[in-house]
Amino acid sequence: MVVLGIDPGYAIVGYGAIEQTRGRTRALGYGAITTKAGVPLPDRLSEIYRDMLELLSRVRPDAAAVEELFFNTNVTTGIAVAHARGVIVLACAQSGVPVFQYTPLQVKMAVVGYGRAEKKQVMEMTRIMLGLDKMPRPDDAADALAVALCHAHTAQSLVGGGRK
Repeated sequence: MVVLGIDPGYAIVGYGAIEQTRGRTRALGYGAITTKAGVPLPDRLSEIYRDMLELLSRVRPDAAAVEELFFNTNVTTGIAVAHARGVIVLACAQSGVPVFQYTPLQVKMAVVGYGRAEKKQVMEMTRIMLGLDKMPRPDDAADALAVALCHAHTAQSLVGGGRK
């Protein structure tokens, strides 16, 4: 099973692809889709959409795991990220890739085993679980790999299951 993890944003969209076969998990690749500051939001969303379609075509995942939004202070930024998340989900849907959604708490529980884990703990466990020599950069890519791992673990579980 190939899972494409996505950490949504409108300036940076982190992505990470993993493959799980016979209980072994390995990273296939990771990176970020970036848009330039100062560009109107509709143009940034269009760029994210086009780049997502290209990424989905290249990776050919069996599933996409997208992190749910969590924001508590800057509603304006949260709304822009929600727009970006919408075009990401649309690109997946139009590419025939099932989308599963996970909260930050679910990701932390799946990767670290503790829902209040620090970001550095999640990133380090992601690195260890995938056998990577160094921490994936940017941080958004590491976050996306963690989301992909969350789905891989949840999909294996008889009781788990992300929300589609």
